[in-house]
Amino acid sequence: MPQLLLLCFAALLLVAVLISERANRTVLSTAVLFLLGGFVLGRGMLGVIDIRTGDPLVAGLAELALFSVLFTDGMRVGVADLRSAWRLPGRALLLGLPLTLVITAAAAHYVAGLPWLHSFLLGAVLAPTDPVFAAAIVGREEVPRRLRHLLNVESGVNDGLALPVVLVLLAAAGGTSTSGWQLLEEIGLGVLVGLVVPLVVLRLERLPFLQATKGLQPLLPVSIGLLVLGICNATHANLFLGAFTAGITLASVGPEFRHEFEQFGELITELLKLAAILVFGALITPNLLFQEIAVSGWVFAVLALLVVRPLALLASFAGSDLPRRQQVAAMWFGPKGFASVVYGLLVLESGIGRSEEVFHLVALVIVLSILAHSSTDVLVARQFDGDPPSAASGRPAAGQVAEPE
Repeated sequence: MPQLLLLCFAALLLVAVLISERANRTVLSTAVLFLLGGFVLGRGMLGVIDIRTGDPLVAGLAELALFSVLFTDGMRVGVADLRSAWRLPGRALLLGLPLTLVITAAAAHYVAGLPWLHSFLLGAVLAPTDPVFAAAIVGREEVPRRLRHLLNVESGVNDGLALPVVLVLLAAAGGTSTSGWQLLEEIGLGVLVGLVVPLVVLRLERLPFLQATKGLQPLLPVSIGLLVLGICNATHANLFLGAFTAGITLASVGPEFRHEFEQFGELITELLKLAAILVFGALITPNLLFQEIAVSGWVFAVLALLVVRPLALLASFAGSDLPRRQQVAAMWFGPKGFASVVYGLLVLESGIGRSEEVFHLVALVIVLSILAHSSTDVLVARQFDGDPPSAASGRPAAGQVAEPE
């Protein structure tokens, strides 16, 4: 079975690369390609990829991919980035994220009929966003710089902020044998490992007789990530928070390595993420979508995409100077990404009561999000085509005063 999975992944990757230029200009999306590929090739359709949720391959791939995602996310948001323009991302993270969690929980309780604890757990799982499914928004120069910065920083930080909430709520629901103090110890140790390892390695690298050559510099962040992964596994520290903290620390203390690592590291992360999306798609079956999820679950999923984030960010942006059109774009592009996939799998494998129901709702929201956001990113990005250069770049035109961030 792993051989067939590798063959399918290689074939889809080849197709994705060959259509990438066209996908960058149209509604085509590599994420949708891998999701639909997994769905069609999975046991619910053709049965080429026979993967089930309890398969060790699923847990191992999801764990490795999320570690890579969080490490790369942390590398994008060093302390200097947060200091340069923190007001709008701060609104989205400190107010928008908790509001998203609470409103999602309310919808899950009153619409989908989940108990309150499970509803808040579902809200925490679905709170993070992932702009990889809206790459045209954060990667196009015609899109205003403030909007790109907002979405980049928000998505880079909210995965790590939501994770402790997911772990605590999962423990409260009886999904882990770890006690409260042990859980706090694992979280704190993960943060400590992620902080200390990059600082020590960078101090060593700056010694005159230990400097890395230019060609091997991109491997230094890779070695730091692998070292954090190994130490966390050996000490039972939380490896996800270790990865996120290590990425932020490395970006803050050694920004030159962030730029060296950027393309190389993001390609590795993209490969792992696409492989995990393929596996996730293979877990989704027609029976799950159309028989195991009630009509109320579909209503909840639509509300989660069309109502929850817009309400949360509408409150967050109240009184800000962000133009209305950019606010609407930010409200729409809150795609549920890979972190939610893995957090949902954590809930499913925990064995708590109604864990399958929670996972089914997570899966439905993510599937609808990937389809909706990945097919509309280019269309929305084009709406900013006619803006003056000053508006698109975020810089004031002649005679104007720069807007505060």
